[in-house]
Amino acid sequence: MGKSTAAMTLRRLRVPLFDADRAVHRLLAPKGAAVELVAASFPGVRAANGGIDRSLLGQQVFADPKALLRLERIIHPMVEALEKRFLAFARARRERIVGLDIPLLFESGSERRCDYVLVVSAPMLVQRQRVLRRHGMTGKRFAAILSNQMPDYEKRRHADFVVPTGLSRGLSLRRLRAIIRLLCAKKLPVTRRSRCAYRQRRRRANA
Repeated sequence: MGKSTAAMTLRRLRVPLFDADRAVHRLLAPKGAAVELVAASFPGVRAANGGIDRSLLGQQVFADPKALLRLERIIHPMVEALEKRFLAFARARRERIVGLDIPLLFESGSERRCDYVLVVSAPMLVQRQRVLRRHGMTGKRFAAILSNQMPDYEKRRHADFVVPTGLSRGLSLRRLRAIIRLLCAKKLPVTRRSRCAYRQRRRRANA
């Protein structure tokens, strides 16, 4: 079970989930809010359908930190606005729990917006096999993506919960369901100080 399957499982458990990747896809799709700004900043990336060709865009930014930063300054504020709208809607519906599926969560400092952090972890070999099955993915591009990410062991150390994948699908599903039951039962610390103490204990356990 990978991150996508974990996200699908959360939806089946009726946990409202904000998918930042999906939000980016919408922003870069034909008539998307980010299309004109991205096309103006990165010549040659507009697709025939009027949207942004993500493959061409990736070729320009993944090996160029300055170009990647320029893209993030366009995309991130738009994604955050969509996230706030999602949270406001969930709050109005009085949802007990919601999830934010955010790539580069720790790298961008986005974990500060979360009460708890769950990391879906996989051995490097399994992770590489999964990523290289994606359309247009190459070993070189995969290496560039990894260079911008916190190592997996660091993510596990900073997480409140870790769901191991790549070994037993059943184990991963049971762990994820147990975490959701715990969160929905409201048996976890709710104050800032108690949450910090809880996280320290979890980090030692996950180390």
